Order: sequence, then structure tokens, then C-alpha cells
Amino acid sequence: MDRKKGWHVLYVKYRHESKVYKELMEKKLEAFLPMATSIRKWSDRTKKIEIPLFPSYVFVNIKSNKDFHDALNVESGCSYLSFGKEYGKVSEEEIAYIRLFTQGKDITDVQVESALPKIGDKLKIEHGELSGLECEVFRVDNQHRISVRLSSLRQNISAIIPLSYLSNPAENVFAKA
Repeated sequence: MDRKKGWHVLYVKYRHESKVYKELMEKKLEAFLPMATSIRKWSDRTKKIEIPLFPSYVFVNIKSNKDFHDALNVESGCSYLSFGKEYGKVSEEEIAYIRLFTQGKDITDVQVESALPKIGDKLKIEHGELSGLECEVFRVDNQHRISVRLSSLRQNISAIIPLSYLSNPAENVFAKA
């Protein structure tokens, strides 16, 4: 099985999501751009507008190496989302959940928020040289990096680890496909 097959996240230029989505569809690639309705208020009016649920992201279903390169070569496409040396992939099930949230008639005010881990959370390092080690969060900063304590060596070792390298074994949300 080709490691590149499946739903990937294409990172695109800011406010070019719709343009990239249309270009992917013109290239006959399966793409998904989840949109959310937002109410914007100005001094003289209020208006409902459609905005991307995930700014600068367009999901594309890669079925071949050609698809992988064609999607990356759209005019405003920048790169694929990756974690370390691995491309970030989204499972079919997660795409279906996102579709339910964004296309449901009775669902309103859909929002995405990035949750940072909390002090005391037990996490596992999934990428990089420390892959496989379990750690405990003892500090969280505003740069999307955290310091962790590695107790497997019976020593307190701290390091700054990119947040994208970590996973919570208790929560399997957005797991790799």
C-alpha cells in the first residue's frame, strides 16, 4: 500500500482555500473544503458569511503518486501538512465527521479550537528521535511547544518538544490513518 494514499491536508495561501478547492476539482481530484457560517457585524449591517472551518487547509484524497504531485502543483498550494517526516493524514471516518458537522441542517455555530495539553497530562512522543517515550506535561507556553518530563530513565529530563510530536494515548481523536 502506498503511504501517500488517503486524505491529506494541503496547506494553502491565506484566503485562497476556495480557489485551490476549485482548481483541485477541475483537475478531477477529490477534495473537501469544510465551510462554516459566521455572522459578521459592522456598524451599519449584519451579514452571514461562509468561511473555511480550517483556515489555510484543503483536504484532498490522494489515490496515486500523480494525484499527490498534481494537488501540490495548484497555484496557491504551499505544502502538505506534516509531522516530522510523516505526512499528516486524516481518516475517512474523520472526514465523515467533519462533513456531518459542516453540512448538517440543524447544526450551527461550528468552531475549531486548538487545545493545548494541560499540566499533568500523560502523553506519548510519536515522532522524532524520542518517539515511543511517554512523558508528563509540566509547562505549557504560548509558542505551541511544551516542556516534558521523561521519567522512563528515572531522571527528570526536560526538553522543548513540538506539540505536533505528541499524542494522548487515552484520546484517539484525529489518529493517523
